Amino acid sequence: MMPKERIEVNPDICHGKPVIRGTRIMVRNILGSFANGESVQDILRNYPELTTEDIEAAIAYAIELVDDTQLSIKTT
Repeated sequence: MMPKERIEVNPDICHGKPVIRGTRIMVRNILGSFANGESVQDILRNYPELTTEDIEAAIAYAIELVDDTQLSIKTT
């Protein structure tokens, strides 16, 4: 399933931050959980309304954003 089918960006929900559709769980919370070393099972336990597909969509959404972003990195 494509991230766009599971991710919602609505200015009236969480100030327009990307969330899992039908919830107020922000994509950044899911990614932050991974960054803190949590597993998929940990995240599902902490957010029982999520599915594995929701987590996969959050990761795919982040990948799309990174792919579409060009950074200027200054090297010394």
